This record gives sequence, C-alpha cells and structure tokens, in this order.
Amino acid sequence: MKPTIHPAYAPVVFRDKSAGYAFLTRSTAVSDASVEWTDGRTYPVVDVEVSAASHPFYTGNTRVLDTAGRVERFNRRYQRGDAARAASSS
Repeated sequence: MKPTIHPAYAPVVFRDKSAGYAFLTRSTAVSDASVEWTDGRTYPVVDVEVSAASHPFYTGNTRVLDTAGRVERFNRRYQRGDAARAASSS
C-alpha cells in the first residue's frame, strides 16, 4: 500500500458502555480518548452505541410486536372496500 494515500491502520479498542463490553482490534478509526488495556498498553478507544453484546438480535432480547392486531385491523379496513366493490359490480 502506498503510505501517503491510506489512513493509519493501528490497534483500537471499541467499547460498548451499555453492555460493559470492549474488544481490541485494528482499525483506521481515530479517537482522542484512550484506555489502558489488559496487556498494560494504552490504546485509543472508540465508544459505540450498539455492539454484538447489546444488539437485540444477538442477545435474544428481541421485542415482539402485536402483528395479529395489525393484520386484523388491516383486514377489517379493506374488507369493506372489497365488499362494496363486489356489490357494485354485480
């Protein structure tokens, strides 16, 4: 890679404060904040709002929506229109 056209690729800690989860990886992300990692070294830290530790899909805490009620309302709303159209075409 040409050194003048690519951003610096270095170790960075990504931290999800809501889940208390952090992981060290390499990235081009830049941050002014830093944190001391378990190996004793200091790395830049990027705070994220959602990670695999807090995302509902990965944690199994998905919200269940009342889709049955919505489907029934939809059917009630548009069945009147279908019945009126069927009666007018006869």
